[in-house]
Amino acid sequence: MSDVRVRFAPSPTGFLHIGGLRTALYDYLFAKRNKGKLILRIEDTDQNRLVDGAIENLLEAFNKLDIKFDEGPTIGGDYGSYIQSQRLNIYRKYANELIEKGFAYYCFCTSDILDRMKVELQEKKLFPKYDRRCLCLSASEIHTRIENEEQYVIRLKMPDDRKFIIDDIVRGIVEIDTKQLDDQVIIKSDGYPTYHLAAVVDDHLMQISHVIRGEEWLSSTPKHIYLYECFGWKPPIWVHLPLILNPDRSKLSKRMNDVAVESYLQKGYLKETLVNFVALLGWHAADDRELYTLDELCYNFSLDRVSKAGAVFDVTKLDWMNSHYIRSLPVEYIADLCRNYFVSSGIDISNEEKYIKVVNISRNYINVLPEIIDYSKVYYYQNDLSTIDCSLICNQDSKSIFKWFINNLDNKVALSKIELEKIVNNAYMALKIKGKQFYHPLRLALIYKDSGPDIATIIDLLGVEESIIRIKNALLL
Repeated sequence: MSDVRVRFAPSPTGFLHIGGLRTALYDYLFAKRNKGKLILRIEDTDQNRLVDGAIENLLEAFNKLDIKFDEGPTIGGDYGSYIQSQRLNIYRKYANELIEKGFAYYCFCTSDILDRMKVELQEKKLFPKYDRRCLCLSASEIHTRIENEEQYVIRLKMPDDRKFIIDDIVRGIVEIDTKQLDDQVIIKSDGYPTYHLAAVVDDHLMQISHVIRGEEWLSSTPKHIYLYECFGWKPPIWVHLPLILNPDRSKLSKRMNDVAVESYLQKGYLKETLVNFVALLGWHAADDRELYTLDELCYNFSLDRVSKAGAVFDVTKLDWMNSHYIRSLPVEYIADLCRNYFVSSGIDISNEEKYIKVVNISRNYINVLPEIIDYSKVYYYQNDLSTIDCSLICNQDSKSIFKWFINNLDNKVALSKIELEKIVNNAYMALKIKGKQFYHPLRLALIYKDSGPDIATIIDLLGVEESIIRIKNALLL
C-alpha cells in the first residue's frame, strides 16, 4: 500500500494529550507498515483557543518520542502550507463553490436569535437545530446585508431525510440519520473555516488515504461524507479509534486528569514505555505480547486489530512497563537519563565507575526515574542509625557479625567482587548464623534497610573503607 497517506492534525491549544499521541502513533505505525507518508497539519482555525508555544511543544514532544513526520510545517512538502490559518483563501474558494451549487447558504442570525430558537425547539421537544430561516433570502437581500457589514456565517445545507452509511475499519458499518444533524457552519463570522470544511478540503488536496481519528468524530462523519459528495470527490477510508477511559470507565478528560505527554516524561517515564503503553490502548497483536520496541510495533501494527471497546488507562500497568524498561535497557542509557536527578539532589557523581554501579543496582527497585535517588543516596551518604530499631542490630549475634567483618576487611582496600563474595561466604560458614539473622543486621548497618542487594555488592559500591566505618558505627550502638 505505497499510496498510503495519513495525517495527524492537532489544534495548537496546549501540550500533546495522551489521546493525541495515540492517534499520531497509530498514524505513524500504519504509514511505516505500509511504506506510506505521515503528514503533520496544524489546525489553528479556532483562533480563540490558540496557546502560544503550543506548536513548538508538540514538535518537541514528538522529537523526544522518536516519531518523525514526512511532511509538515517545519519539514515542507508538496501540499503546503501545512498550517490552516495560512490557507484561508483556499477554504473561501470552496465555500463559494458550495454556495454557487446550492449546497450552502449565508446565515445572518445573531447568537441571541439562535439561543431563542434553541429554547423554542427544546420546549416543543424537537431536536435543537437551525430552522433555515436564512435559506430563502434573495440574492439582492444577501448582497445588501453584506454591503451593510452585517455579520454572517456560511452553513452547509444537509439533506433532510437520509441515512448515511459509514464503512469504518474499526466500527464496521455505521448508519446515521440526518434528522439528528444540523446545517453545520462551515465558515464562521470571523472568516475562518470550521473543522468540517477545512479538514475535508485539506484531506482531499493533500491526498489523504485514511483518516484516523477519535471515536468522538464519528457522529460528524456524515457531514464530511456529504461534503465529499458535493465536491464530487472520493472520500478517504474512515478509521475511528475507541475512547481512552479511566479505570472507572469514565472518559479520560483533559480537565480531570494529568494527561499531557510532557508531564509523563517529566515524571520519569521513558519514551520507550510511553510508545509501547499507548500503542496498546486499543490495539493488540496476534500474539498478545505486552512489550514492543518502536520498530517491532511498526512491523506488527495493523488497523484491523484495533478494538471497538474503550481502552483503560491503567497507571499500574504503566508503572510495571516502565520498571521493565528501566531494568532492561543499557545501564549507560539509564544513567544518562538520571544524571540531572543526582546533580539536583547535590550528590557527587564524579566517580563515574561508582555512579554506573549505583544506577545498575538501584534501577531494580524503581518504577519511575526520580525514585532512583531514594535508593541511591545511601551509597553516598551515611544515615542516622538512631532511627533503626536497636533490637535488630544490638544483639550478640549482630555484634559478632560486625566484629568479624571489621577484622576481616581491615587493611584490604582493593577487593574484587569475587573476593568480597568469598569473604561473605567465609563469614556465613564461620559464624554459623543463618538467614535473616546474618544478612539483615549487615544490610541495616551498611545501607540502613533490611532488604536490598547482596552484601558483597553493597560493600563493592560503598568501598571497603566506608563499609568498615558504617559497621563500626553500628557496633557502637
